[in-house]
Amino acid sequence: MEFLKVENLCKIYGKGDNQVKALDNVSLTIDKGDFTAIIGTSGSGKSTLLHAIAGVDVPTGGKIYLDGQDIYGGNNEQLAIFRRRQVGLIYQFHNLIPTLNVVENITLPILMDRRKVNKERLNDLLELLGLQERRHHLPNQLSGGQQQRVAIGRALMNAPAVMLADEPTGSLDSRNGHEIIKLLKESNQKYGQTLILVTHDESIALQADRIITIADGRVVRDGRVSQAGKTAGNGRISISRSDEAGHDSTGFEERQVAQR
Repeated sequence: MEFLKVENLCKIYGKGDNQVKALDNVSLTIDKGDFTAIIGTSGSGKSTLLHAIAGVDVPTGGKIYLDGQDIYGGNNEQLAIFRRRQVGLIYQFHNLIPTLNVVENITLPILMDRRKVNKERLNDLLELLGLQERRHHLPNQLSGGQQQRVAIGRALMNAPAVMLADEPTGSLDSRNGHEIIKLLKESNQKYGQTLILVTHDESIALQADRIITIADGRVVRDGRVSQAGKTAGNGRISISRSDEAGHDSTGFEERQVAQR
């Protein structure tokens, strides 16, 4: 079922000779509950796309619909409510409040929205994230991987419609990085939330159900990952090819992507 729809999305920074087109008429749809990875080189536009979907970077043109709602169709207050209640955003760096403990950091968005904390959901998240024994620890008493788990809990606490992760393993070592991806997959499956993850790491991208490749602000490849590819470490991905004008062609190809 179509849940997210992006139509002819454009984002332009600067003017005149300094103008940069970060997104160039991007169109795509994502089904409810899907785990989608967006990959591309630095400067390709992948993070700009994610932040536009999150409602934190207003596009120059185009539309984004989440569950039928035009997220930029209302006023600034409505957009702020959308960000607080419908989107769970995870960054590369944890951005935790150093004077707040684990539980206080996780529940901060709820309290800022002047809503009551769902204790059952909080305890469920602490168990899922393996943080029950550290619920009263401050950020400086946690490892990097544990801090990122807190950031995931904070993003999940609102029960958002969509989870958006921007290079969530970028500041972690390989072991902690794979644990974080495992947790994101578990939350995707447990809560049925749509998950969109930006990464430059193909081995992480192969854990997703679908991989979208961005280059020069355009979608250049889009395909689903086979289960065999996830378990064996190699994904045979059916890719919808695009021509230079950005239109889908009728041809399909299979591309072998090897894990690093």
